[in-house]
Amino acid sequence: MFDWTRDPHRRYNPLTGEWVLVSPHRAQRPWQGQLEAPAGDAPPEFDPDCYLCPGNARAGGARNPHYRGTFVFDNDFAALRPGAAPERLDQRGLLIAEPEPGICRVVCFSPRHDLTLSRMDPASIREVVDTWTAQLQDLARPPAIGYVQIFENRGAMMGASNPHPHCQIWASRAMPNEPAKEQSAQAAYLRQNGACLLCDYLALERQSAERLVSENDSFAVVVPFWAVWPFETLLLAKRHRAGLEELDSRERDDLAAILKRMTTRYDNLFRTPFPYTMGFHQQPAVPGPEWHLHAHFYPPLLRSATIRKFMVGYELLAMPQRDITPETAAARLREAPEESLPL
Repeated sequence: MFDWTRDPHRRYNPLTGEWVLVSPHRAQRPWQGQLEAPAGDAPPEFDPDCYLCPGNARAGGARNPHYRGTFVFDNDFAALRPGAAPERLDQRGLLIAEPEPGICRVVCFSPRHDLTLSRMDPASIREVVDTWTAQLQDLARPPAIGYVQIFENRGAMMGASNPHPHCQIWASRAMPNEPAKEQSAQAAYLRQNGACLLCDYLALERQSAERLVSENDSFAVVVPFWAVWPFETLLLAKRHRAGLEELDSRERDDLAAILKRMTTRYDNLFRTPFPYTMGFHQQPAVPGPEWHLHAHFYPPLLRSATIRKFMVGYELLAMPQRDITPETAAARLREAPEESLPL
């Protein structure tokens, strides 16, 4: 008899139209791969050499103000620049390139160098949510901007160049690949079913509760049925909201609270400052009824604080593959406490 918890199978991601191979039996194999170094000493509250701390000089030469809450500035080494000429290269449909104007900003969550979202109080995280919303509204205003992407890389394992609590916001002319795939899938589902894809999906997840990790009045967090990363989660608005700017005051409070709870669960899972990439997907500058606000957490840790998942071999050349099932990952995350513990 086929056993979904032990036998290899693949799962479909309706948001992207892609598949992931699930191989639960491989979780028993011995590990002789790379071990990451454990986290070092806790950072200080203020680091005189940190270019994001209040009053310090940044790498580009500007000096930060002595900020007390969130602090936003244009990235000194931005991947996108405003004002690119609208010229396009197209040679027989094979060599195609076009300018991509945009704006990149950095948002410091707190003046304290030693904090993370998991170590901040909900009121301070609510200020971050308000800052995200204000930045979205500001960046989406110019006609040259088509999409605004908020994302946080936490930890050196995920490429964070500075441990100071911060995220980035990139506003681009074109919609990037991943949101574009999700928009296409959500729009197709709406046409075919007359309903929102993620509203229907969340209803299924809440009914079974098998992959549900945490929820409050306004948001729920699940390990998605099609998860690729070992402890990947999907944060979903319970009401049909297209973007952060549509959240009322209570929903913003609830978003801050569930971000605190989930990032704390991550830290407690392996009792380590948990690395991840997190980002919000929401409606573009030109909105559509298909969009449902959600955020993805992509953490790389696999078995412990020192063993990570690598996307190599079959994953790079064929399709994503995972060993631990989403149901097992959700159970492990539910068992992790929501109260901050010493790391």
